[in-house]
Amino acid sequence: MSDLPNISKNAIKVLERRYLARDADGNVTETPLDMFKRVAEAIAEADRPYRGEEGVNQSREEFLKMMTSLEFLPNSPTLMNAGRELGQLSACFVLPVEDSMEGIFEAVKNMALIHKSGGGTGFSFSRLRPKNDVVMSTKGIASGPVSFMTVFDAATETVKQGGTRRGANMGVLQVDHPDIIEFIHSKEEHKRLNNFNISVALTKPFMEALSSESTYELVNPRTGAVVEKLSALEVFREIAEMAWKSGEPGVIFLDRINEMHPLKALGEIESTNPCGEQPLLPYESCNLGSINLGLMVRTNNGAPQVDWGRLESVVREAVHFLDNVIDKSKFPLPQIEKVTKAHRKIGLGVMGFADMLIKLGVAYDSEEALRWARDVMSFVSRISREASQALAAERGPFPEFHKSTYAEEGMAPLRNATTTTIAPTGTLSIIAHCSSGIEPIFAVAYEKRVLDGEKLMEIHPEFLRVMKDYGLAEEGLIKRIAEEGCIGDIAEIPEDIKRIFVSAHEVLPEWHLRMQAAFQEFTDNAVSKTVNLPESAEVDDVENLYRQAYELGLKGVTIYRYGSRPSQVLYRGYEARGIKPRERSKVTWGTTEKVRIGCGNLYITVNSDDEGICEVFTALGRAGGCPSQSEATSRLISLGLRSGIDIGEIVEQLKGIRCLSSIKSREAEVLSCPDAIARAIEKYLRNEGMSGMEPSNGDAVGKCPECGAKLESAGGCFVCGSCGFSRCGPD
Repeated sequence: MSDLPNISKNAIKVLERRYLARDADGNVTETPLDMFKRVAEAIAEADRPYRGEEGVNQSREEFLKMMTSLEFLPNSPTLMNAGRELGQLSACFVLPVEDSMEGIFEAVKNMALIHKSGGGTGFSFSRLRPKNDVVMSTKGIASGPVSFMTVFDAATETVKQGGTRRGANMGVLQVDHPDIIEFIHSKEEHKRLNNFNISVALTKPFMEALSSESTYELVNPRTGAVVEKLSALEVFREIAEMAWKSGEPGVIFLDRINEMHPLKALGEIESTNPCGEQPLLPYESCNLGSINLGLMVRTNNGAPQVDWGRLESVVREAVHFLDNVIDKSKFPLPQIEKVTKAHRKIGLGVMGFADMLIKLGVAYDSEEALRWARDVMSFVSRISREASQALAAERGPFPEFHKSTYAEEGMAPLRNATTTTIAPTGTLSIIAHCSSGIEPIFAVAYEKRVLDGEKLMEIHPEFLRVMKDYGLAEEGLIKRIAEEGCIGDIAEIPEDIKRIFVSAHEVLPEWHLRMQAAFQEFTDNAVSKTVNLPESAEVDDVENLYRQAYELGLKGVTIYRYGSRPSQVLYRGYEARGIKPRERSKVTWGTTEKVRIGCGNLYITVNSDDEGICEVFTALGRAGGCPSQSEATSRLISLGLRSGIDIGEIVEQLKGIRCLSSIKSREAEVLSCPDAIARAIEKYLRNEGMSGMEPSNGDAVGKCPECGAKLESAGGCFVCGSCGFSRCGPD
């Protein structure tokens, strides 16, 4: 149980698995309140040189109030590491990749150190000489950027971030690199580069060539020589075709990013963090945090209103908090500490935007929602700048302020080179029990499965309230809604309810883009958002969206066409598809249990890999039995597990099967080999605290590895709307 009444059960589960401190034996030693106290105390200590003991105490209480109320949460590394030995508190890093063997492997080493500390990394591979170019020192032939990306990918696979988080990378290549076609297709095979998101950096000359339907130049980065000309239309088509097919590559508009960068005099931005919302100079880091907008709505005389006063207070304290994080963080590399403290970038964003709209009675895909987006983000931007100026007056501006565009424009000194970023908040929104980032809601109701096969109904609280007001909260109708996933086609639901509770897949792609653009207009850095396309969308639709994104002033865009991953397992409406099992991992781990059955001893091995339970083996002792039947059963179970079949369904099918040699043990009656296997799987799940964990087919979107519900693409992450599991970069 939690010591905070507003923390949900899903949040507690996530916190226990990934955030709360543990002892040497792996036992959780913190409660959620303990964690927030630890973080608040550690971050408030940065005030001591400026405000003394009284100031530290005051900040600690304000920081604690923001977090325990779930009005504001910092990025995951801060929650995990603040006040602990590791002490690395930033989420986002960008590392340079120089065109030499020494430079490449220096970047691999530095990446590993960052991943170990809990951060995510972005790289541009645009400086590397192309495939088949000459290597002067050895007279050999270069293997090219994509080949070296596999080295980074393999290194990431072996490193666990602080023991709690998998590595996450962004790989960027400029569209004028000679190997651009190979890069565009580098993730066409889904087992390749699974630890990378990839984006093509589109330049202004390329976009101009695209507009005029002409060619553009490919340039060897080693020599600066033009080596070839390609049709911009044809390359653009290949990008769109691959994104249509698999969701990657995304695109970033590199020249626009650099034109709007306040530190353009210090160099060019080449890459972003793994989810694309944080463009950074080489060796920069940035710590992020998000405000829960759903909690900023109050009811006044029966009417919902945004509490602008409370929002302002939270923004000011959040900027203060994030600036303190810079001073309290232990950086993984001295170069990163130097650059980060010279620029002091922070990224304050929002989550729960869809919840806010629902409480205000505003449809997500409406002009009114766009107005709210601009109003809210312009307010957050203005107040965050004011808060940064106040900190600069107290503590001094960021050291490179005099080289910034702010100084050129005569602005008052700022403590931070940037103050705003919209992150995906994949995990933070689970803890805060709100909609993620600026995404629409996944669904208004859904079924949540637990280990014993019980199915629990989860309903958006505002939807349930509205349904009760309309007299429609019947169990049968709610169950139907959960099965459908969306309410648009359910005749019993009034149209005004349908408009307010529109889900991500009911929002037209153009509205996703327009919403992203509305937030980008008032965001210093960038906006992480997924533009969802229906399965019926065509390549032309992807091309049009990319063009619109450029015209709307976006810094980048990620699209995901529903059902586009070939090994996707679950689909809306439980639509059946051919299923192909994912490849078995080279390294697995698990337990072997000896079970006494009627034929003797049965040894049952249950193994997992990074995606969850992946296989079951059985072996019979000398007493005999039916080894062929046991082997066939375990092979089929393993095949089903790697194909994403619900573990609960597998267990349910096996339990209770009886043979003539059933026996009773001290624990339970063992009815047969299949029954013993089912019981062993259940025991393994309980011991590992997996609660129905299962594989998701590697790179593909599929089932949640924690509860078995379907994963959805949102803001660069894959997120489970049932239990809140997310697979994405740090937020």
